[in-house]
Amino acid sequence: MTTIRAARRPTTGVVLALLGCLLAAGCVSLPESGPVVETAPSQVLDEPEAAAIDAVPPQQGDSALGIVDGFLAAMTAYPVQTNVARQFLAQEAQTSWNPDEATITYADVTTPSASGTGVSVTLRDPETLDARGGWEGPLPEGERELTFQMVIEDGEYRIREAPDALIVPASWFAQRFRQVSLYFFDRTAQILVPEPVFVPRGEQLATTLIDGLLAGPGEDLTGIARSFLPSGLSVGLSVPVSDEGVAEISLVGEAGAQNPEVVEKILAQLTWTLRQEPSIRAVRLAIGGEQVRLPGGVSEYGVDDAPDYDPTGYQSSRLLYGLRDGLLVSGEPDALSPADGPLGLEDFGLRSVSVNLPATSAAGVSADGTSILLAPVREVAGEVGEDTVEQVVSGATDLLPPSWDFTDRLWLVDRATEGARVIFREGGALRPLVVPGVTGEDVRSFIVSRDATRFVAVVRTRGVDRLQVGRIQVDFQGRVRRVVETRTLTFAEAEPLRVTDIGWTSATEVALLSQVVPGELFEVRTVAVDGAPAGTEALSTTVNARVVALAGTPLEGGRQYAVTRDSLVDLSTGRVLGLGDRVDSLDYVG
Repeated sequence: MTTIRAARRPTTGVVLALLGCLLAAGCVSLPESGPVVETAPSQVLDEPEAAAIDAVPPQQGDSALGIVDGFLAAMTAYPVQTNVARQFLAQEAQTSWNPDEATITYADVTTPSASGTGVSVTLRDPETLDARGGWEGPLPEGERELTFQMVIEDGEYRIREAPDALIVPASWFAQRFRQVSLYFFDRTAQILVPEPVFVPRGEQLATTLIDGLLAGPGEDLTGIARSFLPSGLSVGLSVPVSDEGVAEISLVGEAGAQNPEVVEKILAQLTWTLRQEPSIRAVRLAIGGEQVRLPGGVSEYGVDDAPDYDPTGYQSSRLLYGLRDGLLVSGEPDALSPADGPLGLEDFGLRSVSVNLPATSAAGVSADGTSILLAPVREVAGEVGEDTVEQVVSGATDLLPPSWDFTDRLWLVDRATEGARVIFREGGALRPLVVPGVTGEDVRSFIVSRDATRFVAVVRTRGVDRLQVGRIQVDFQGRVRRVVETRTLTFAEAEPLRVTDIGWTSATEVALLSQVVPGELFEVRTVAVDGAPAGTEALSTTVNARVVALAGTPLEGGRQYAVTRDSLVDLSTGRVLGLGDRVDSLDYVG
């Protein structure tokens, strides 16, 4: 591994927000007929290991400006460590400084300059992460100038106080950290909820992931996510992974006796989190020196042994569903056929249809957008007819296509004249929900994650679209309480962004369809729900045709499509699939 020494001046970084543009070289697919597609496909790349960096400690006679410059440079040591950076601080500050509290990345930093009794620098395009590595977005304008008060100790300048954060160039961070997810449970303990975080790359990934799980979901996720890992535990020296791919997890501390159901959920959290490291195929777990009894009496638990808690919905249908000549159809792209339920046998005058995760129920929006019909997808008890179709909403103004979550809760947005109203159907009853940034606004799209903990909406203001994202809190019985942690994702576009559609491509990412040239050229790109820049596996595609919608699925290995009037465009390969007769409202379940 190549080793270089840290410069005394932090290198100018590339804005981290551009990380999503650092994709593999795209390929151009030219079908014999249909749209032309230029796509940078999603793929796993073997990235070279980042060079090690030896931090340089303070030198005798360094000026106050040089000490601040050296402090910033020393934080770029790699593998990540802050022992040398701490030497630039006064004795008292060395004890109190906690760089694990946050991370600040920046595109560039001004040369340190004297400011009264201190030294100031200004960060350009700074972004922040919390203590867990969760993305928080831009640093507020008023906090972008950092002033370091200086003191003299033993005849040398030292920093009296420093921000409790690791402060590093965005380019350095992008090369040495990767985004993964920590898996917790929803409040009802029925489904796993992924929480995206950035962690250092390298051999200690497994240890870092388990450390993150043991820290728990945090207070911000109260009513949203929970952990079954007992509190007060810590990782031993590390989490070694054998040549056979078995992670040996030895947790230190007292956990007490755990019943089999709790052990099963602990193992689900561990394995879903560790499966993100391809070299790990199974785990062995010990707590307090005692080997944990695994289900079935086995000694190892495979990383794929907990499918029931899949955050994208256990046994969710992988088929496409849509409307052809007013009838519900389903199947693979080249084999769509009418469903044998009432909506597949009779034209009820629907303009869109949404199917629940197990593909047992369909919710159709009427042609005028004022009502919703609910019906079984397939024949029920040998009787199919209009009497099995239930009108569950009437008197609306302009309903968007509904969204389903794993509880069979139906989410609706009515584009009323006074602005959007969010409604959900739970336990057979309709209830309104005030959603900050969405209720009362001009909402163009609205989707809810299958684990029922997130929503993403497209909101238009003065002709410009933005993404509004937030978290959904439930009570101990799983009933919706309120929406919290809402934030706005904006885009630095040369032209106002106009979004045509959005769709889930993973449990934590959505595809965003936007117009480049209205009616002619469309772009599809991946957006992380936390606003973090997309990584090298991100999707970036342009389609030279009139794209009317997306058909997106969060299922692992699922195909993502752009829907045109008479075809589907595979967004990973650029392959164009003809649909024959026109199909409307084509999408996956959810």
